[in-house]
Order: sequence, then structure tokens, then C-alpha cells
Amino acid sequence: MSALFSTPEMTELFSERALVAAMLRVEWGLARALSRAEVIPTAAADTITAACRIDLYDPDAIFAESATAGTPVIPLVRTLTERVDEKARGWVHWGATSQDVVDTAMVLQMRAGLALLVRELRDVADGAASLAEKHRHTVMAGRTLLQQAAPITFGLKAARWLALTARQMRALDALRSNDLPLQFGGAVGTLASLGDAGPSVAAFLAEELGLPQADLPWHAERDRIATVAAALGVAAGAMSKIAGDVALLAQTEVGELSEGAKEGKGGSSTMPQKRNPVDAMSAIAAARLAVALVPTLISGDQEHERALGAWQTEWVALPQIFRHTAGAVGHVRQLLAGLEVHEDRMRRNLALAGGTLMAEALTVAIAAKLGRHEAQRIVKAEAERAVRDGITLEEAAVEDTCTAGVLSADEIDRALDPTQYLGSADTFIDRALASFRQQT
Repeated sequence: MSALFSTPEMTELFSERALVAAMLRVEWGLARALSRAEVIPTAAADTITAACRIDLYDPDAIFAESATAGTPVIPLVRTLTERVDEKARGWVHWGATSQDVVDTAMVLQMRAGLALLVRELRDVADGAASLAEKHRHTVMAGRTLLQQAAPITFGLKAARWLALTARQMRALDALRSNDLPLQFGGAVGTLASLGDAGPSVAAFLAEELGLPQADLPWHAERDRIATVAAALGVAAGAMSKIAGDVALLAQTEVGELSEGAKEGKGGSSTMPQKRNPVDAMSAIAAARLAVALVPTLISGDQEHERALGAWQTEWVALPQIFRHTAGAVGHVRQLLAGLEVHEDRMRRNLALAGGTLMAEALTVAIAAKLGRHEAQRIVKAEAERAVRDGITLEEAAVEDTCTAGVLSADEIDRALDPTQYLGSADTFIDRALASFRQQT
């Protein structure tokens, strides 16, 4: 079932093989850094780096052994040591601790994962931007508390999706660029085994891996990881919001949107007529899975210099959050790319309940003559009568002397025209589009 709630690219990026490859890259970078700092011989560094090729290792065997060792680094370093000559063996993993390797490997994965999410979010934003531009004048019912409220345009709804997605792009890109540094501190965060060379080795290692350097090691201070997890949860939740809107508008009784048709998509095992919103469904499910894992990583209960249990939960929870967030983004991307907009149904739904969603507009028109409080009293009574007697709000208003006494029939007609009560919708759409274009 995991394929429903992730993407092939993110699944591969956080696979066991990918983690082993990332840990080998850290060991490779460490050997180069130690050589540059003249801590180990250049020949030893060359031998170690030559052995840091993923094709030389069996990830399944490494992780099987880690169940006993308590960390995958121990079997990895043992295997790496066996693959170099005797002169170099004593220099393998010199100055580092297991957490340095795991943390830095996961930082490399996280940076790549965030870049991938930003690219996928860009596709979501592009889809929303196209819908906002195309449907800036497509009038539909705006809904509050799941009830019709006042008219909006579908373009405005898509523009809000666009702005929401663009914010996630900025947040995740900022984390990738600024907040994921090298982890390198040795046994207790002092780099004591490297003597005076510790800071130099750390600087060279950061250079070799293309990572920023933290002011000091952060083994038991996991706010950076928590911040990434929280940001992923917010991004997944943003995708759930978009998918939820589409799912609600795709209900049979509403019928304003449909997911794109595709052979074999969205059917039922028993009901031939069904066309289920499966991209929306999968996006919402993936988002819930991602958000549910966030508390695991923001508790902050990391004891002393190295944690017992809390750190280790990251090995499972963090990759899963990335996978599920990618799943939510991927399904929303597909959803918007093929979205079918039923403009005729949107127009028909404006007339539901006698067109009483225009009650606020009529109130505003009357308030200019009689004041807000009296206008609300009058229109509320007219709206209740329209629903009770099965007539339109316009009919109720024309027949009511309170309204007919201050507004002409033409003024009532204009007040109840949804296209004339869209406020600054166009301006807001333009702002969302301009902001996104400037950002990208």
C-alpha cells in the first residue's frame, strides 16, 4: 500500500540503499578532510575513498546486523575497514562517532528531499496558477461552515491554493539552504580525539560534502530536525486543504469539479457508476500519515550529550514524513493537472435556496438607505420567506414593501447579480499570480 502514499523518487531517496550510500559519502568526505588537515596519510585517504562505493556493499546485510549493533554505522565501518589494506585500516572513521555519520547522511538526504519537494510543489503551484488565470471570471458559490455564503470566482479559490503552495515552497527552500548543517563532534561533541585539528577537519569535511557548518555539534539538540518535520507537516496539511476542497466540490450533490478521467481510475468493485476522487483521497491520507509523525520528532527529550531512544526514532519517522509529504504533493499535482471544472454546475448552484447567497449584497444595497441593522432585519425575513415558500430572494424582495420602497426593480436586480458582487477578487488573483512569478 505504500505506493499510494509516496512517490517513487522520494521512496528511492530515502531507501536503505540510499542511506548506506549517504553514509559512505560521509566516510569518503571524512577521509579527504583528515588528509587535507594532515591527520592521516594521503595514501590512506585514497584507499578509503576508493572503497566507499555503494556497489561494494549489501544494505540488507548491514541493516540486519544493525539490529544487534544498535546502529548501522558499526557494521558499515567494519565492512569498510575490511575492504582497505592494512596500512589504511587504522584510519577508517577516525575522529567520528556513529551519530556523526548517521546525522550527516540524513542531512544529505533531507537536503535532496527538500529540493525534490520544492520542485514538485512548483508543479502544484503552476497548476493552481493556470486555473486562477483561466477561471478568474468563473463565478461560483463561496462557502463558509460548509454552507453557501456569498459569490466568489473559482479563479480566486485557485489563487488561494497558489498562495498557500508558494508559501510552502519558500519555507522548505529556506530550510534546505540555511538550516541543515554538518554534524561532526566525535564521542561527546568535543572532537577531543583530533586534538587541535578538530575545527580544521570539520571545516574541510563541510567543504567536501557541500554543507554549511554549525557553530558547534548538535547531537542532542534536535530543533533543526523538529523544524524540518514541522515544516513538512504544514506542507502536507496544505496539500490536504487543496485536496479536501476538490473532494467536497466533486460530491454528486455539488458536482462543480471532477478529477480527470483515466482508464481504471476511481472505479468501484460493485458500483459501475462510481467515479471516485482517488487523487484527493490519497493526498488526504498521505497528509494525515505525515502529520501524525510530526509529534515524534518535536518532543525534544534528548538526554545529555547523546540521546537514548529519541534520536533513534528519527531513523524511521523522518524518512516516512518525507515519503508521505511527497505522496500528498504528488497526488495534488496530478489532481490539478487533470482537474475538470464544471462551470454550468457552478452557475446552477448559485440559484440554490432561491439565490439566498446574495442576501449580503442585498443587505448592503438597502443599508445605504436605511442603515445596516434595519437592512439585515428586512433581508433576513425575505430570505426566510424565499426558502419557506419556494420562491427566489428577488421575488421576495420585490414583493416586500420595505425593500421595494427604497430600491427600484432594476436596483434589486443589480444587487442580486452574483457577477456584480465579487469585490476585489480580481485584484487578489493578480497579487497571487504576481507574487508567484516574482518568487520563481
